[in-house]
Amino acid sequence: MSTSTRTHDLRVQRSTTTTARGPARRWPRFVVVLVLALVWVFPLYWMVVTALSSRADLVAGRVSLLPRGVDLGGFRRALTDFPVLQWLQNSFAIAVVAVVITIVVDVTAGYVLAKHRFPGRSVVFFLILATLMIPIQTLLIPQFDLVNDLGWINSYWAVIVPRSAEAFGVFLARQYFLSLPDELLEAAQLDGAGQFRTLWSIVLPLSRPLIAVLLVMTFMYRWNEFAWPLVALRDPDLYTLPVGLSFLQGQYTTDYPALMAGALVSILPVLVLFGVAQRQFVAGISRSGLK
Repeated sequence: MSTSTRTHDLRVQRSTTTTARGPARRWPRFVVVLVLALVWVFPLYWMVVTALSSRADLVAGRVSLLPRGVDLGGFRRALTDFPVLQWLQNSFAIAVVAVVITIVVDVTAGYVLAKHRFPGRSVVFFLILATLMIPIQTLLIPQFDLVNDLGWINSYWAVIVPRSAEAFGVFLARQYFLSLPDELLEAAQLDGAGQFRTLWSIVLPLSRPLIAVLLVMTFMYRWNEFAWPLVALRDPDLYTLPVGLSFLQGQYTTDYPALMAGALVSILPVLVLFGVAQRQFVAGISRSGLK
């Protein structure tokens, strides 16, 4: 038997062995991924089961992993006994306006820090990053004094304006814009495009993954924010959904089906938004250098 024939036989044997071991190697990974998925999905599943359970069964302690039946009383009580739809409208108004303002500020600041050279640029960037180490709780009193002096207490602007710029969003935008070639921007400027035209016509169309990341993260943060709206808003008709849902918990008893029904309503917009922007979100995270 020639040497070439033996080499060919060895390659075929190795290929067959690798193919046979492939499924055996994938099974442990599949099991691990399945277990992790069940761990993450179980709280959502338990929320659905609780929302569809009757209040009498929960009071009597008749709780099981499988629902005994479908009882929509929790959804009915949440929507009729409490202004959940009004709280939902407030949350949408605050989140949408805050997302637009935050994206504009973060993108422009990140673009300047990434593509413009000026004295003290690195100092400014590190000072912005340093604000990430400041606990949010320490800012409540200064923010309240500032908003109170502006006469914005008990208004949407009291919740929107104080955190219109996010340090992490500026950092993310800067890291993304560093991956854009300088030659592309220089070519636009040689063609007569100004700074604003370059940003609008060249940079932003290439920044859809970044905008998707900022959109999802900012909307999720604003939608779930609790402490500051609780401090800044006093009128129950202006409460956001997380603040309003806290009033479904009584001092001595809690209507858990109604509470879980309201919680399900609150997480649906975030799930829909992430499902729509999932591909761009992953692309933006990978291109920003975050692992």
